[in-house]
Amino acid sequence: MTELTIQQVPKLRRGFRLQWEPVQNCHVLLYPEGMIKLNDSAGEILLQVNGAHSVGQIIDTLSARFPDVPGLDEDILAFMEVANAQFWIELQ
Repeated sequence: MTELTIQQVPKLRRGFRLQWEPVQNCHVLLYPEGMIKLNDSAGEILLQVNGAHSVGQIIDTLSARFPDVPGLDEDILAFMEVANAQFWIELQ
């Protein structure tokens, strides 16, 4: 696996869909074999993953929305690495 860079553009892997689940009161990632319940942070990050915005653009967008969160960029990068390793997203 190559190292994640801020120039890469993430997109949800084919067969995965992000949606708000009212019963769970959170975002979930649906895939053919099941569902992944996401915490608030993961949901906010994945809402930005659209196949058009780079990791750097996602960091900039969320940093502007949540300016008082220290270490947000490192948290986003760490999440992207996990999401990629779990095959939730693809990086281009």
